[in-house]
Amino acid sequence: MKALVTGGAGFIGSNLVDALLARGDAVTVVDDLSTGRRPNLDGALAAGAELVELDIRDGEALAAAVAERRPDAIFHLAAQIDVRKSVADPAFDAAVNVGGTANVLEAARAAGCGRVVFSSTGGAIYGEGEGKQLPLPETAPPAPMSPYGQSKFAGEGYLALYERLYGLSTVALRLGNVYGPRQDPLGEAGVIAMFCGRLQAGEPPTVYGDGKQTRDYIYVGDVVAAMLAAAESDARGAFNVGTGIETDVLELVERLGALTNAENFDPAMAPPRPGEVQAISIDPGLAKRELGWEAQTGLDAGLRLTLDSLGL
Repeated sequence: MKALVTGGAGFIGSNLVDALLARGDAVTVVDDLSTGRRPNLDGALAAGAELVELDIRDGEALAAAVAERRPDAIFHLAAQIDVRKSVADPAFDAAVNVGGTANVLEAARAAGCGRVVFSSTGGAIYGEGEGKQLPLPETAPPAPMSPYGQSKFAGEGYLALYERLYGLSTVALRLGNVYGPRQDPLGEAGVIAMFCGRLQAGEPPTVYGDGKQTRDYIYVGDVVAAMLAAAESDARGAFNVGTGIETDVLELVERLGALTNAENFDPAMAPPRPGEVQAISIDPGLAKRELGWEAQTGLDAGLRLTLDSLGL
């Protein structure tokens, strides 16, 4: 298969690129390297992957790149993922996540691409889960709490539009809280990456509020497997990619401390952050039934793999 991965120099994208190469696919990465890191692709480029540096907001350049390579499948992961930045600058967030996605779909249509797999979001689309029956299925009403969640939901709408208008084969994966090797502990990273960064620095983790906030943590290798399964299926619509299990922040601190025998890894408590979702988990049952996928990596095993990648 010829695959094109937007955002392929990022955390999830580079892991996907490696998996595609490992099974013998030809891979083109499209990334502007604004948040993605070229070192994430060192092994992939040495193994034959191609890197095209461009911004997905540049529709003309993107269309030319896709037309030249004519991929069988496009994995669209390039995005503005910083929730706080989306609140501060919703127009920029929409330009990347909505406008950029429209550009990807138009390029795929024009080039006759066979399949587009879109990286969406679980928690940010469903919004607050507290008081609801968790884990949430795909039929739960969308209720984004940030422009980021709204922009990803809009992206899903464009996928459906391109199916209706042009018959383009698309699928959206609503990801849980992804963690694993190559996740940057700086900026708007996942809490696991931030805590690992604190472990490396010998500093206590910062926990906001009471630490009882729950998330559905999914290992990056399982997410990559879901993307490959989605590309090979004919399934349409949105699919949750998570474990259906809630884990709170204080439990993460405890597990990481135990796995590393860390001393003085007691959390430093900080005031709650306004607007933060208190509870969420997503039901992966539909992905199991229609994609033949389910998570294989338990939290302790995934944390151990992540810590090993950091030499901890």
